[in-house]
Amino acid sequence: MVFYLLSIWGELENITNLQPLGGCDDPNFPYRFKVKCENCGEISQKETCVVLSETVPLSNGRATANLVQKCKLCGREGSIQMIPGQGQPLTLEQSQAEKFSTLMVFDCRGFEPIGFSFSNGWKAESTSGTVYEIDLSEGDFADYDEKGECPVGVSNLQGKFKPVKKNDRHGKTTYS
Repeated sequence: MVFYLLSIWGELENITNLQPLGGCDDPNFPYRFKVKCENCGEISQKETCVVLSETVPLSNGRATANLVQKCKLCGREGSIQMIPGQGQPLTLEQSQAEKFSTLMVFDCRGFEPIGFSFSNGWKAESTSGTVYEIDLSEGDFADYDEKGECPVGVSNLQGKFKPVKKNDRHGKTTYS
């Protein structure tokens, strides 16, 4: 079992707290990415969509995961379980410091997630407090904040998966 931390970064202009509409643990937010088989190295041709509120049984019938599928090349089954409670919105301060913000952690067995795709269903607020619902499927967002009398925007978005270790300390689980 390998844990992968999904982090995001982008250039934020007069905007902060970029996150999925329902927050970082939004049960209906679709995480879209490709998967690489850890057995044969095959990369899926299509993006996989994983949603926190959707679970399917593992083939052994003893547990569930958010994604269970077989590699099209070698036929080996893999699964992905989402681990909520680790995500934070991307803030203007993090953006300016070029620091990534953790969005979600995935417990992956047999697959490695690669190539996160931004989509519709994001929100952020301007520095004046105006809340925006944002579609990031085109890779950027630009608008004008009437209240703050300034342009707002998101550009140069990046998402990256990084293998991490699970740390259990004092009854609290973290990933580093």
